[in-house]
Amino acid sequence: MLQRLLLRCPNWISPPLPTSHQLLPPSSKTPLFSWIPPAPAPPAGQPSSSRSHNSRPALRSLSCTSAGGGAGTESQPLQQHQGMAAQDEKDPRLARISSSIRVIPDFPKKGILFQDITTLLLDTKAFKDTIDLFVDRYKGKKISVVAARGFIFGPPIALAIGAKFVPMRKPKKLPGEVISEEYSLEYGKDAMEMHVGAVQAGERALVIDDLIATGGTLCAAIRLLERVGVHVVECACVIELPELKGRERLGDKPLFVLVNG
Repeated sequence: MLQRLLLRCPNWISPPLPTSHQLLPPSSKTPLFSWIPPAPAPPAGQPSSSRSHNSRPALRSLSCTSAGGGAGTESQPLQQHQGMAAQDEKDPRLARISSSIRVIPDFPKKGILFQDITTLLLDTKAFKDTIDLFVDRYKGKKISVVAARGFIFGPPIALAIGAKFVPMRKPKKLPGEVISEEYSLEYGKDAMEMHVGAVQAGERALVIDDLIATGGTLCAAIRLLERVGVHVVECACVIELPELKGRERLGDKPLFVLVNG
């Protein structure tokens, strides 16, 4: 997940980044990336206009519509945020979190600026602030499940709000009986799995991810939970890449993020 976060979070950054993600042209050896022609080089002395980007694959799916039974609970929904977190931009914690995320150029492929959250994890105050911001939002909201593909942010948040942590993994990563949800990539398909019996119909879930880019993995997680009757209260990410419009694919599901990449 670090590779996804930083991985996905790959789109995390410290200093403000320019505006356009550039990827390598597709080839038989790089099936997961979609190519966007690079912008012309700026005149000498002017800043580049290319934006930092992570290696998350682009998805064909345009929404996360589900026929599951989780939608429409009588529980009071959390207030939706259309921008960054608690979005009190005056909160000094947000600036510290953003500045603790570094950008690695040409990783994992040439032309990609990888947003690395391992440096956030090295800063104990920034790491704690990240967890605290999520806990402040979700404590007392009767959330019984925190579901996530990675194990960095989900478990401490779950413990702090009194919820169980449910890992959602790629195929063949979980040892027990699983249920699976497939989702489309630009050049193929992938799947997300969850242990059978890990959640029960009627439970209220929070879906956590390091970063939202195109929104495909979050949509798959939502569909997987709603198939078994769980109500997804909200999705939460450390970083959002707004230009990839992943938020739009979530439909009416609220999204809470801390910083923009």
